[in-house]
Amino acid sequence: MWHERWVVGVLAGPAFACGALAAAPADRPAPDMQAPGIVPRASPEQFELAFWNSIKDSPHASDYEAYLKAYPKGRFAALAQARMARLRAPPAATQPPPTSPPAATQSAPPLRAKTAPPKPVMPTPRAPVVTARNGGEIRDCQSCPALVALPTRSFTMGNNASDPSERPAHQVTIGAPYAIGKFEVTVQQWNACVTANGCPRVPVAANTSPSAPMRDLSWDDAQQYVKWLGMISGQPYRLPTEAEWEFAARGGAATPYWWGAQMAQGKANCKDCGQPWRSEQPANAGSFPPNGYGIHDTSGSVWEWVADCWHNNFKDAPADARAWDEPNCRVRVIRGGSWREGAAYMVTSTRFRYDASVRQSQNGFRVARTIK
Repeated sequence: MWHERWVVGVLAGPAFACGALAAAPADRPAPDMQAPGIVPRASPEQFELAFWNSIKDSPHASDYEAYLKAYPKGRFAALAQARMARLRAPPAATQPPPTSPPAATQSAPPLRAKTAPPKPVMPTPRAPVVTARNGGEIRDCQSCPALVALPTRSFTMGNNASDPSERPAHQVTIGAPYAIGKFEVTVQQWNACVTANGCPRVPVAANTSPSAPMRDLSWDDAQQYVKWLGMISGQPYRLPTEAEWEFAARGGAATPYWWGAQMAQGKANCKDCGQPWRSEQPANAGSFPPNGYGIHDTSGSVWEWVADCWHNNFKDAPADARAWDEPNCRVRVIRGGSWREGAAYMVTSTRFRYDASVRQSQNGFRVARTIK
């Protein structure tokens, strides 16, 4: 099967030439010819303002606490302290509403009748960072992607019956808890970073849904996004390592596909996978069912960048799930296939490589972060 898949990749896959490094698309300049300054350099003040704008109307005290942790002397620190104190204050004694409220409180909602005292707006706690259970969902800020917390355990990475780059199958131990995106980063989420001047503006088709996976992104673009996300959330966002990605994509299964040993319709977004499918663009994030860990679209949809440098196979790969990197590496790993590929690419161990600075219309990513 691997030989057939490799040939298909050469002829119809994501712009690969003989399984080697993909070249820049013909309609854009090569990486070393691109004009400087494409990615704006946001100032710390802009990041702080973006953070505040994302939480300023939040009813959760934990959001203001996160702001204060990131910016203890920030320009909105006093206001954040006041809102956090108000949200955490015990309920006031019940009183009937005044008939003529003072001008300073005209905008405050009237109290309920004496028999139904108002309930305080209590913060909804985020998933505990240390005790988050398998499958527990985490959202660090209003603009942040939803994450799924994953367990620490060992699994078999790679596939001895597939492409040579996926060999040898080997044991990897997830020794530290982490969380990974429940979905790929969407157009809406990417544009929030663009609006905050943290990410470059990348054109999308006019009819693209905000819930579609963002694509035509380079590895370097993805680094800009996780840097911005870390700034506004105060959390250590990053790309998943290749081992973390495959562990999450398998969803607890040891079979070639996350859903079983055989290809099945309706499980992934690819041209052989069933509806909904369109040749022009991928389906919206979450249009297909999640795997056993509650994670969507790890097979098909868009190719996903991971942190690791490309290696031709898994010989001497780390056994502890860390990123397998090299100094000055410019060729990075992409995983998972895309909506334009066929069923053979839906095997969970599928992997390819791409130049870190090149944008390609089938490439996107999902985020991860360490749980401390």
